[in-house]
Amino acid sequence: MAGPLSHIRVLDLSRVLAGPFAGQNMADLGAEVIKVERPIKGDDSRAFGPPYLADQQGLPTSESAYFLAANRGKKSITIDLSKPQGQELVRKLVASCDVLIENYKFGDLERYGLGYDALHACHPSLIYCSVTGFGHTGPYRERPGYDFMVQGMSGLMSVTGHADGQAGAGPMRVGVPIIDILTGMYASLAICAALAQREKTGLGQHIDMALLDTAMAFLSIQGMSYLTTGKAPGRIGNTHPTIVPYQVFSTADGAVVLACGNDNLFQKFCKAAGCEALLADSRFSTNALRVEHREALDALLNERFRQQTTKHWVALLEQAGVPNGPINSIHEAFEEEQVKARGVRLELPHPVAGSVPQIASPMRFSETALDHQRPPPMLGEHSDAILASLGLSPAQIAELRAQAVI
Repeated sequence: MAGPLSHIRVLDLSRVLAGPFAGQNMADLGAEVIKVERPIKGDDSRAFGPPYLADQQGLPTSESAYFLAANRGKKSITIDLSKPQGQELVRKLVASCDVLIENYKFGDLERYGLGYDALHACHPSLIYCSVTGFGHTGPYRERPGYDFMVQGMSGLMSVTGHADGQAGAGPMRVGVPIIDILTGMYASLAICAALAQREKTGLGQHIDMALLDTAMAFLSIQGMSYLTTGKAPGRIGNTHPTIVPYQVFSTADGAVVLACGNDNLFQKFCKAAGCEALLADSRFSTNALRVEHREALDALLNERFRQQTTKHWVALLEQAGVPNGPINSIHEAFEEEQVKARGVRLELPHPVAGSVPQIASPMRFSETALDHQRPPPMLGEHSDAILASLGLSPAQIAELRAQAVI
């Protein structure tokens, strides 16, 4: 059965990660997604390398891993939006689309007659999703915004990293561009909500997504800790601010994550680990007391964990029903039996490389299974076919190419 959004057509004018990730989600859900890129250079992220995809002889292609991560399932057409002919092509494409995604700086598309107000007037059912660093309102709306700087501005980096006084202390960004990705996820959700609303009203609307808004929402319990106490949380490394023990422990040959999310699990852990004496210690009888006496408990557990290997602890605690796990490299993560069983790694056919690896969408449906078939597109791969679908003749397409419009 076709994907749940197989009746939806999306025009993706976005570049780099947040907007393209939203577009990829829509494609994964079955939507037809047309990606508009600059002639010759394309999406900025095509140049974000190495690493690049290797061809069938093992030589690097021009397809960056960065671009391949956020553009699966799309068709690519090149259009120069700065030229009137290019703007007219976009307007023709919009006429047949349900959704437009863009991440231009505030006001840029208005200069081309492609802003929300102009397009909404001609196509009132269009859902127009803007992704910017700071949104379309407020004093920062004209500033450019990037994931790293927003991780810093939002306070996220102030609660990420080792505590002062520990080795390697200092603010740290998350190891993946989490705010870009989460903004793309929120944008996908907002688009789907707007589509559901349109079913009732027949009208589209403007969705205003901002990286900083997403980062502030992502603070979640840390943000609420500040709002309820007036005290800003700090960095505590690999421990949890309100649950103990819920952290990393060094083993004889590596490390393991222990996650005792309640008193019952702590009791199970102590019995399995041969630490029954801790259950008789009043300092550790409840989670609140363990949080209060965190340092004392950490010292005792660190000594115990160092006596055995990671493999020993993982097997022992798994048998006891205590949540735990090793700290895998990304290679080791893809080798996990559960990851393999869930089909997380995909191989899609690719016109240059023969095949391209992909990470499957985590969305699983019982009745409308997602069907990943289309790889991330080559630059302008579908230009001729898309323009022909608009009624342009081969001669007209050739003329546009000669004029560097496409």
